[in-house]
Amino acid sequence: MAKMRSIEEVQATLQIAKLAEEDLHNTVQCLSFGDNVSSGDYCLMELDDILCKHIEAGDSLIIRGDKDERAVLCTGDKTYDLKIADTSNLLLLLPGCKTPEQLTNSQDSTHLLHTQIWGFCNNYWELRKQRPKLKKLKRLLMENPYEGPTLAGQEENTEHRYTMMDLLESIQASEEEIKTHLQTVHACQLDGYWRVLEFDYEVKLLGHVAQLVDSESWSFSKVNLKTCLEELGPLEPKELIEHCLNCYGKRYTEHDEVFYALDEDKVCRAMALLLLQNSVKFNLKEFQDVWQQSVPEGMGTRLDQLKSVALVDRSCHPQTISLLKVEDLPEDTQERFNQLFTLREKWREEDITPYIQDLCGEKQSSGALLTKYARSSMQKGVKVFNSRRPVAT
Repeated sequence: MAKMRSIEEVQATLQIAKLAEEDLHNTVQCLSFGDNVSSGDYCLMELDDILCKHIEAGDSLIIRGDKDERAVLCTGDKTYDLKIADTSNLLLLLPGCKTPEQLTNSQDSTHLLHTQIWGFCNNYWELRKQRPKLKKLKRLLMENPYEGPTLAGQEENTEHRYTMMDLLESIQASEEEIKTHLQTVHACQLDGYWRVLEFDYEVKLLGHVAQLVDSESWSFSKVNLKTCLEELGPLEPKELIEHCLNCYGKRYTEHDEVFYALDEDKVCRAMALLLLQNSVKFNLKEFQDVWQQSVPEGMGTRLDQLKSVALVDRSCHPQTISLLKVEDLPEDTQERFNQLFTLREKWREEDITPYIQDLCGEKQSSGALLTKYARSSMQKGVKVFNSRRPVAT
C-alpha cells in the first residue's frame, strides 16, 4: 500500500518548487499507484463532440476489420480510421480524480484528497473520419452471383452466401453505409442471404420489362407494377421482377396503384455495359449506332451516361471506347492514381474526374486531389494531367 502524504510534506514540496501556497487551490490531490496498476490494461480513445454525444445517448461504437486488415471504428452510419498517436506526456487513468470545477475551495486551510492511479498510457487511439472500405463487399457477393432459378433436378450452389450479420463481420464500414452500397451494386435479399444478380441475368429481367412496356404501349414514366408481376411472373420470380424495377426505376403510387418511372440513364448505361463487356475496344461511332439501337424505343443514349464505367480514347483514329469501371480500381488514393496513369499517361480533367470523384473527402474537391497526386501541363491548348512519380508499365 502506497504511503499517503501529509499536509506538511505537501507544503515542503511546494517550498522546494518555489510555489506560493496562497496562489494555488486549497484542495490538493495526492496521486498514488494502486496495487495492480498496469500500462496494458487500458486503451484511451480520443472522441469528438459528435462521438461523445453518440456514447452518452447509449449508442454503440463497433470496431471492425479482419485479421489482415486495419481496424476501423463504426457508428451506425459513419466509419473512422483508428490510428495510434504517441504522446510525450504520460497519461494517467484516475477514476476518482476531480477537476478544478468540481472542487470546493472554501476551506481556510489546505485540504488533502488521495486518488489512486489505475493505469497509465503513453499513446491513445486517434479517430479520423474516412471513406468506408466497400470494394470487398462486391467481391464477396460476386463469389456466388445469382444466375436465376435452378432447373428441375439441379441443385443451387449454397456456398459463399452472406447474411447481413456476415457482412457486418467482414466489411470495414458502418451498417448504414453497407446497406446503401448494397443498393448501389443492385444486391437483393434471397432466402435471408444478400446476393447480386449475374449481370446477363439482370439485363434479361430488364429486357422482359422493356418488351412488356413496348407491347402495352406504356410510357416509360408509368410502368404498372401489378401488370408486370402478372405478365412476367410465369417467366421469372416476381420478387426479382420487382427488384429489377427498383434498380432501374423510381417507385411511386397513384390512385392506390404502384407505378415505376424507368430511369433513362440507368437503362441506357446497362445496355452499354452489356455491349462493352466482351470487347477490348469498340469503334466509337459504330458503338454509338449499335447502342442506340439496343435501348428501348423513345430513350436517347449519350456518352455522359457512361461516366465512371467507360472511357473514350480521342487520341486514336478512329476514336474508340472501352470498358473501365471505377468499382474495379483500387480504393487507396495513391494506388488509384498509379493504375490510372499506367492505363493512360496523360489525362484530360473531364476524363479522369469520374475515376477519382469517389476518393474526395467531405470538404475535398477532385481538383485538390489532382493538385496533390498529378502534374498539369498544356498539350495542344488543352490542360492534361500526368503522374508526379515514375509509373511502372
